[in-house]
Amino acid sequence: MRTNININADLMKEAMSMALTKTKKETVEKALNELIENRKRKQILNYRGKLNWTGDLDEMRKTM
Repeated sequence: MRTNININADLMKEAMSMALTKTKKETVEKALNELIENRKRKQILNYRGKLNWTGDLDEMRKTM
């Protein structure tokens, strides 16, 4: 999808430097992916205390 947006040049330059990306497109895509993954991880916290798990964690670690 082609989209034109105005992004602060200093912000983009810093983002590209931190993300080690070569293009603006790559930087934006990486930022979007990181945002989505971060939000998904935060949503997992909603399940804290709501799920029952049975098993032997020490035993599971031996098979890994």
